[in-house]
Amino acid sequence: MTKPQPMVELWRGGILESSHAGHAVIWGPGGIVEAWGDPMTVIFPRSSCKMIQALPLIETGAADAAGLTEAHLALACASHQGEARHVKMAGDWLSSIGLAEPDLRCGAHEPYDKTERNRLIKSDESPCQLHNNCSGKHCGFLTVTRHIGGGPEYVEIDHPLQRAIREATEEVTGETVAGYGIDGCSAPNFAVSLSGLARAMAGFAAASDSGDARSRAMYRLTRAMTTYPELVAGNGEACTDLMRAMNGRVAIKYGAEAVYTAILPDQRLGIALKIADGSKRAAVSAITSLLVQAGVLDPGHPASKARLPAVQSNCRGHAVAELRPAAGFP
Repeated sequence: MTKPQPMVELWRGGILESSHAGHAVIWGPGGIVEAWGDPMTVIFPRSSCKMIQALPLIETGAADAAGLTEAHLALACASHQGEARHVKMAGDWLSSIGLAEPDLRCGAHEPYDKTERNRLIKSDESPCQLHNNCSGKHCGFLTVTRHIGGGPEYVEIDHPLQRAIREATEEVTGETVAGYGIDGCSAPNFAVSLSGLARAMAGFAAASDSGDARSRAMYRLTRAMTTYPELVAGNGEACTDLMRAMNGRVAIKYGAEAVYTAILPDQRLGIALKIADGSKRAAVSAITSLLVQAGVLDPGHPASKARLPAVQSNCRGHAVAELRPAAGFP
């Protein structure tokens, strides 16, 4: 097994203070284009695979039957910040299919968005499941469940929805899943190799609106993400800012424990990245490096410069350290 490769370093006062190593794969029409670390390392994609989990939403006919828009599809692929617009959209979505917040199975947590968090505190309100960063995905899950007549416990591993997601995962990655774990939102998350995940993203990249049913579904989800980057994450978040910087040409998605995926339709490339120690700051820097190398992200764009190299400032606003790519990466 190949060891993780150093990818991101933190330098302070001219001295290397921290180093983050990981694995990454770029997959193209002919297979692996380039790789770092161990391309066959098995990971949990976490939220980086939400577009795969959303395939049954389209392929069962549930999305069209419910009259979902591109914005809904983007929210289904989101790890949103719990901004007011995210919460309202999720609530309205559920209402439109005759369901409500208690029907969700994602659990509640405090919104990541400071404005909404402060509003809740000032009004003495508690966060609800609509604030969960995965509520859009779960609205999609419920839409499918209602359409196919599945039971209410849609996060159970033997539920028809989860069986469909497993099948889709194995088909787009080209491999049998290595197992599953339970994600933070209570849904199963299927373990796959990094190469398999990159292969799946390349499938999304090569999809078209004139292909077969799977291709059309992939195309719609990718287009939804790039059209509504503000719904995929939120203002100030890397996924949103970097997708905006690439002018709708690339879809990217973060997953917990430092996983990133990217879909590059123009190049028909898929990227999968995992930082071994789970550092989000390193994952953001590393995916920025790969997107710049691929020629789809301008290194001079403010969204890029904020993340590569990423200057660390102290509480007085003084620049004191810098997060930068490790030698030899990418």
